[in-house]
Order: sequence, then structure tokens, then C-alpha cells
Amino acid sequence: MIEYENLALLNKPFKKDYIKVAKAIIDKGWFVLGENVQLFEKEFAEYCGTSDCIGVASGLDALILSLNALDLPKGSEVLVPSNTYIATILAIIHNGFIPVLVEPDINTYNIDPNKIEEKITNKTKAIIVVHLYGKLCQMDKIVSITSRHNLFLIEDCAQAHGAMFKRQKAGTFGIFGAFSFYPTKNLGALGDGGAILTNNKQYAEKLRYLRNYGSKSKYYNEYIGFNSRLDELQAAFLRIKLKKLDVINEHKRNLANLYNIGLNNELIVKPKSDEVFFDVYHIYAIRNSNRSELRDYLFDNGIKTEIHYPVAPHRQKAMQNLFSEEFLISDEIHNSILSLPISYFHKFEDIIKIIDVINRWGN
Repeated sequence: MIEYENLALLNKPFKKDYIKVAKAIIDKGWFVLGENVQLFEKEFAEYCGTSDCIGVASGLDALILSLNALDLPKGSEVLVPSNTYIATILAIIHNGFIPVLVEPDINTYNIDPNKIEEKITNKTKAIIVVHLYGKLCQMDKIVSITSRHNLFLIEDCAQAHGAMFKRQKAGTFGIFGAFSFYPTKNLGALGDGGAILTNNKQYAEKLRYLRNYGSKSKYYNEYIGFNSRLDELQAAFLRIKLKKLDVINEHKRNLANLYNIGLNNELIVKPKSDEVFFDVYHIYAIRNSNRSELRDYLFDNGIKTEIHYPVAPHRQKAMQNLFSEEFLISDEIHNSILSLPISYFHKFEDIIKIIDVINRWGN
């Protein structure tokens, strides 16, 4: 059976180094906001190309704290793609703001820049773009829109570690870039973790307060804060994997290239890309209107797949009172998308077998 993901195999090349740094941290006895957090923040900021990185407890917290730091008026509207993972929308709701859904481009699965301005009102204060599946949004057009309408731009980079648009890395276009280090990410920890990138020193300082109960000096609180700190152990693990992130991304790009060349265009819709995008393929997503049949066929032939994501946000029970309009493009994507295996542990022969099985489907 070709597994969709196997975190033990994914992390096997790093296991000895993980054990070594874990022992050192346990022996030292400093587990929260220690040296490894500071070093990872510095190294990740340098890798991405920003002045500051603030480690937090999760990708969701990275989004929540980013919005909180802006001090927007309650009831502000925040634009967000209609097919994003629900965490992006939860961050808006938890801050007391109103999520306004914008349909994606059916070819890229990212927010459609041509549909953004029609959703802007006098209550709109920010846009959260989501670089879904490891592909950046059309950032030149989006930056132009946010500048023209004086809106804050936040990037949800949970799936885009190292991805680029016109050679500029994810997380460096807006006021904040929010990252998740969930174990399945291209830069994944061994538990939850997240980070916020920014080039604004004032906001960076505020975020360091906000993540730590609103405090910089113990027992003295300057903001209504949160408990959201990147764990010292996870930071140490991330420092090890960050050194190999480009290798991980390149391996996944090579696997994706096999899919791109080998898969039959008449059977499935493959991801679209061109030279201005440097895609890192956190997920290799195809589409087919007979997804259930295809997925069962692949499983019967020893291949596991996933669906990212089976239910559109506006169809979720938790969101039923928030959205009244239809989002047909989002529905089409959520009803037909299927994720093929593309992990760091997969070998070329795994992908070649999957291609062969898919191309024989229906024959």
C-alpha cells in the first residue's frame, strides 16, 4: 500500500538530530521561550526575507494574533477566499470581525483578484489571502488592490513554506505572514506550532507581548494577551528541518513534475502553474467529477489519498448563520478535489506506479 502520509517515515532522516537536541533541552531544563525559539525566529526570518519572526503555538493562533494586533474596529469586514480551510475564517470570527467570502480562481484554487473589489465596502479593513496547496496567490494584483483601498494584507502561509511569486517568498508581501508548522507541512514540527512574519518593528514588538499574556516582563501586563508561545522543543526540531526545507521542497517539486508530465489530461484536471510561480506542493490536488469512484479505485489498487477539503466553509454546520449567498466555484472545487501522495518520504517509483494506475482507470 502506498500511504498518503507517514510521519514516522517523513521524520526518519532527522530522528538522530531530534533526539540529540531533545536531550540537550531536557538536561538544560528551559522549555518555554528559550534560546531555540530565539534562534529559530532569527533563522526563519532570514530564510523568508523579513526583519522579524514571532513564534506562536499554532497556525490558527498566528492568524488570530495577527488580526488582533491591528486593533481594527469591532464589526470590521475581512475578505477571505471561500474555499479556504476553516481556520482562516475562525481567526476572523474570534476577533469579532465579519468574514466576507470571495470566490477562488478555478484554475489556481486561490482567491480570484478579479472578484475582490466587488466585495469591498466601507467596513472592509483587511484581506487575508491563502496560498493554498503550496502555490502563492497573484500577489502583484492583490497588493495593488490593498494599496488602492488602504486595506491591511495578511497572508495565510500555512501551506506555502518557501513558495514564491516572482522570486519573492510567501509571508513577505503583506503586513503579516502567518505560518503553521503542523507535522504534515513541508516545514513541519512534531506537534503544533506557528509563526508570524513581519517587517514592521512596532507590530513585531506588540506581537511578542500578545503571545505571552500581553506581558514582556513577568507579572506586568500591557495588553489583553494570549498564551500562545512556540514550544522550545518544537523550535529546536524546526531549526533542524529548516536547514533541509529547500531539499524537501525540491523533492516534492520533482514528484509533482512526474505527475504533471505523466498523468492523462483527459482523465483528471491537474494543478496549473507557470514560470512566475515557484510552487512547493504541500498538496498535489487533482480534480474529477467522479471523485468517489476514482478514490475507491485507487484504494483498491493499493494507493491511499486524501480530500482537502470535503466540505466548503459556507456549508459547515458551524457557519450556517454567517453566509447567505451561493459560492458555486467553491462548491465545485470541494466536490471534486482529490489529493495524491506527495510526501518527502515518497520515491519516484511510488509516483510512477500511481500515474500508471490512474491512467488505466476506466479502461
